[in-house]
Amino acid sequence: MNSTQFSNFKLAAYFDTGLLKYLFFMSLTLLYILILCANVLLIVIICMNRSLHEPMYLFLCSLFVNELYGSTGMFPFLLLQILSDIHTVSVPFCFLQIYCVYSYVCVEFFNLAVMSYDRYLAICYPLQYNTRMTFNRVAVLIVVTWLPAFLVVVGTVSLTSSLQLCGNIIDNVYCVNYSIVKLACSDTTVNNIYGLFVSGFTVCGPLILILFSYMKILKVCFSGSKQTRQKAVSTCTPHLASLINFSFGVCFEVIQNRFYMNSVPNVLRIFLSLYFLTCQPLFNPVLYGLKMSKISNNIKAYFVHK
Repeated sequence: MNSTQFSNFKLAAYFDTGLLKYLFFMSLTLLYILILCANVLLIVIICMNRSLHEPMYLFLCSLFVNELYGSTGMFPFLLLQILSDIHTVSVPFCFLQIYCVYSYVCVEFFNLAVMSYDRYLAICYPLQYNTRMTFNRVAVLIVVTWLPAFLVVVGTVSLTSSLQLCGNIIDNVYCVNYSIVKLACSDTTVNNIYGLFVSGFTVCGPLILILFSYMKILKVCFSGSKQTRQKAVSTCTPHLASLINFSFGVCFEVIQNRFYMNSVPNVLRIFLSLYFLTCQPLFNPVLYGLKMSKISNNIKAYFVHK
């Protein structure tokens, strides 16, 4: 049998929380509202202020749009599941969810890599920065951030949806590609090979570019002036914090899906599953809104003017 013979998948990670489900629902709703408000505010601030129409802030705007995309693809579903007594998801919606989550992760890593490249040019080649990072170059990099991510995930979803499955129970709070692959009765060699390719392309590739950029930045900092070091610290610290936070969440999600985790309490497993989908979209706008002086000053000016 293949996946089309099932009308839905059952999400087995949910458990009865009684009246606490209303507290969880209100907490997640508040978190979602904060995410929406914070990201939309920064997008509007960047778009409306010409002084922020610089490559670094345009890449940040792309990052905030991705946070909206990822959180909106997940939060409404999670809120419905918390209130529901039957935790199932239709097969088409399950694969749509996989597409949203995986493309969100890919775009996030690509965006962070592009931002590190931008900082590398700004710090290592300050006099040539404006000629190297032109508006056309910025536009191309933003397209490269989004388009490949959406294309490679199409292959992932297509391969998984064509598998013959022996069951429809997913041990998670939302649809995960590998959880469905584990249900397969048919050969999954092609899926595994393509999965390795996607992981290398969307995770290892950006991380290598980030590592290269920061090695060059550190080299310039050690040999440069105090002003150069201060500039590097002020612009790179938020980026590194965002990268570490996101990588931390993704690592936990991969470990949970790939290894036997039944000895871990359900509450902790659910928290780890949702960590990178809930914390990153709120972490980034708060971090950059506070740490980037031009953004924080524009936010203050906007509200004072209002």
